[in-house]
Amino acid sequence: MRKVLRFALTALVLVVVGVLFGRALAENWAEVQAAELAFHPAMILGLVLFALAVPVSGLLWGGMVNRLAGSRVVGVREAIAVHSASWLLKYIPGQVGSFVNKVAWGARRGISRTIVAITFVYENVFLVLAATVPSVIILAWALGVDLVTDNVGVVVLPLLAVVPLLVVSNRWVFHKLLAPVFRRVAKQDLPVSYFLSTPATMGFQAAFVVPRLLNGVGFVVTAATVASFGPEAWLPLAAAYMLAGAAGLLAIFVPSGLGVREAVIVLFTAPYLGVTGAIIASLLARLLSTFADVVVAGFYFTFRSNIPREETS
Repeated sequence: MRKVLRFALTALVLVVVGVLFGRALAENWAEVQAAELAFHPAMILGLVLFALAVPVSGLLWGGMVNRLAGSRVVGVREAIAVHSASWLLKYIPGQVGSFVNKVAWGARRGISRTIVAITFVYENVFLVLAATVPSVIILAWALGVDLVTDNVGVVVLPLLAVVPLLVVSNRWVFHKLLAPVFRRVAKQDLPVSYFLSTPATMGFQAAFVVPRLLNGVGFVVTAATVASFGPEAWLPLAAAYMLAGAAGLLAIFVPSGLGVREAVIVLFTAPYLGVTGAIIASLLARLLSTFADVVVAGFYFTFRSNIPREETS
């Protein structure tokens, strides 16, 4: 019965993700077709960069699990496979699917659910901060502080998230926030060793800038296929896409941040691409990033044999 339920639940999740993925792909495809875009070889490079950001962040997440577990409990291939599966479940609003997938994997590997849950929080905190803080500084410098402050409503989610996320990233503060809740729910103490030290926190925070930069460079390459701009626009365009990614990540009730990212992209890239060019670039980037998820699925099926299927004691 348990195997039947597990199979049924897996099938249901795949159907839901497939429907939401198909809907997003169909909508983006129709809008890009309406713009009458011609294929450009650089689009493939943009797609590859969007896809590569996922295994890179997966490796960093696996590194956090190993550090908090005190040993090498997850290998490179397994980390990529688990993270790729969780990434594909982003089409289910609320990130519930992504979270449950990693916690369930931890149970099969005999890894503390608490450690897996905490690394999931860290991962999202680091990704948001890596995309928000440098992007806001770059855009304020390149476009002027007034443009950022006058349109704070568009970027309110990432901007409001900075302060509490910085607080949570502190080991002792994070522990004090979670320990009472854990004690009440699990009826036991939460070890402070389950949290990253300050040097480790700073190291992982810096490392999580890499997947965000891959996304930013991927967007610059993509935008270059639909508009002409000089080298002075490269950094602001990448920053705009990184900030848009943070806004989409924080819009937890929207599947994969649909619509949220595009609004931020158009606002901050219009000075360089024009309004029409910014809209087309945002739609094309969404389409390519959606196709990139097919590549991510390839990562998962390539390395899924490294994921244990049976629960361990």
